[in-house]
Amino acid sequence: MTSEVSFEFFPPNTPEGAAKLRIARAELTAVSPEFFSVTYGAGGATRDKTLATVIDIAGEGHAVAPHLSCIGATRESVSELLGLYRSHGIRRVVALRGDLPSGMVDHGDFRYAADLVAFIRETTGDWFRIEVAAYPECHPQSRSPQEDLQALVAKLNAGADCAISQYFYNADAFFRLRDDLDAAGVRVPLVPGVMPITNYTQLARFSDACGAEIPRWIRLRLAGFGDDREAIRAFGHEVVAAMCRRLIAAGVPGIHFYTLNQSGPSLALWRDCAG
Repeated sequence: MTSEVSFEFFPPNTPEGAAKLRIARAELTAVSPEFFSVTYGAGGATRDKTLATVIDIAGEGHAVAPHLSCIGATRESVSELLGLYRSHGIRRVVALRGDLPSGMVDHGDFRYAADLVAFIRETTGDWFRIEVAAYPECHPQSRSPQEDLQALVAKLNAGADCAISQYFYNADAFFRLRDDLDAAGVRVPLVPGVMPITNYTQLARFSDACGAEIPRWIRLRLAGFGDDREAIRAFGHEVVAAMCRRLIAAGVPGIHFYTLNQSGPSLALWRDCAG
């Protein structure tokens, strides 16, 4: 049985969205999450919004892990942001390569996430607990699973404390990645990322963009529900809760939920699979 759970948010764009997110956070604190994380747009496109959301969460007394993408960034800009987070007592960061903004060609001072992890360790020592991303079904830009595994091992060997996976609906892919890390001699916790299923059209769009597979049988069942949102939610909960129970039974160190700034679906899943 695992006792650790964490939740990811994206920075809201409006005051109304920020107010709704505060309500969602208050509801999620009922299960004592280990931390909240906050995403960061391509090339730092949401930097100020991310920073404001992170400071808001920290001010409420919660552990928070801002995402920090490095592609297109300079050492000076990353150092400045790390200093800001440090001044607010933030002790975690999710270190990512990220994506270049459209039309931008300069990769900046960092080419890979491993470079960012090494820089954080070099400049801040052990102040930050560093999380990195892992891809059970292979990063969409990787040329092969072997290359993808090497990139993950490089990030972990550069000083990361933990890896959080992209979401998936095939637990065997996650277990295979865990076995591959073990075979490579890497003894760093691998936490599964979980996306609740509440909207089939939205999920299909996200999955096509990030390379996360929706198994054919799940796609067909979801498509068959048409516009019946309640049926989609009920089926989605059943499928994801069963997967979460399997992950927990296999001894994962925790579960990281991609909430899309909604508390209800993730709370229901956690209470169902870990209660």
